[in-house]
Amino acid sequence: MNAEMFRARKGLEGVIFDETAISDVIPERQTLLYRGYPVAALAEQCRFEEVAYLLLRGELPAPESLTAFTDFERHNRSLDDGTLRVLRESPAGHHPMDSLRTAVSFMSMSLPSPGPEDHAALLRSSELLFAKMPTMVAADYRLRQGKAPVPPRPDLSLAENFFSMCFEQVPGPDLVKAFDASLTLYAEHGFNASTFTARVVASSLSDLGSAVTAAIGSLKGPLHGGANEAVMAMLTEIESPDRARDWVLGALADRRKIMGFGHRVYRLGDSRVPTMKTYRDRVAQATGDSRWIAISDIVEQTVLEQKGIPANLDFPAGPTYALLGFDSPMFTPIFAMARVTGWCAHVMEQLSSNRIVRPLSAYVGPQERPVPPPRDRPA
Repeated sequence: MNAEMFRARKGLEGVIFDETAISDVIPERQTLLYRGYPVAALAEQCRFEEVAYLLLRGELPAPESLTAFTDFERHNRSLDDGTLRVLRESPAGHHPMDSLRTAVSFMSMSLPSPGPEDHAALLRSSELLFAKMPTMVAADYRLRQGKAPVPPRPDLSLAENFFSMCFEQVPGPDLVKAFDASLTLYAEHGFNASTFTARVVASSLSDLGSAVTAAIGSLKGPLHGGANEAVMAMLTEIESPDRARDWVLGALADRRKIMGFGHRVYRLGDSRVPTMKTYRDRVAQATGDSRWIAISDIVEQTVLEQKGIPANLDFPAGPTYALLGFDSPMFTPIFAMARVTGWCAHVMEQLSSNRIVRPLSAYVGPQERPVPPPRDRPA
């Protein structure tokens, strides 16, 4: 075998793992497409439910198809008593991604277990996860606040209902639209770490629930989904705009990682950032709170000036969610309840033309050597 075949590519950088028809990143144009549609246009012109339908089913829905899809989602939001009990019994001080991972694992035991060829059953299980994950996230949020979960309301859109389940009220349409658009921006992004994890699990012909549970575990990490939480922690530490530039310069001098910047795929800038910043600024204007925006602008300008590294989606998303009233531990679970659409689409795609994922490794340990006789080994 030639040596190039065994050259390790850390993080699989530059390795093409498989083909996909779900999304496409065009970095030289700073464009992200969901099944051919620019994500910025989808976020602006479509509700998240339409985008979920597109990702799961392949095309934007006709009006009657959207009605059937949303009716199913709205009437399958409720959690069974067992899943609610799992959330209630989560240890104090837990991270909500831990309770979400555990609740999804528990709830998925009641999902059908179709074979990989049963696309219709896989699709129905995917739609059940899509309907129930926001309820899990909101119920866990309420329980962490020492409050009772609020039942879902079938008369509200997904975004409206999520606010209702968290805060017992629905904000104005501008804030709902900003949140809805953020879900679209987070819904899918190629073979990222959590999606790759889901496809690896599915490739062994494991079940959908196992694939999504594993994906949640991957998303939790601060180098992936947890980055939006880390952005807010950074902005909170900076505290005020007049400290922002010196904080960044100090962090760079100390070689500390500044969260919310850089991306493995985008070199010229994350295509989702302009849209998210637009909605972030609208939320700041509607709430009358521009502090995080002022700090963010200085941090972004300083990092770009000093390192030439543009911001990624997590950088404007973190303060947007804070302005909408969510605490930082909620940011990654919100990401997960959007990205489950992408995960499930990829699991179904993986199973449609499956081959188990089994990469090679480049061994760098000792060469073959004899086992010493017993008397020469430590007791």
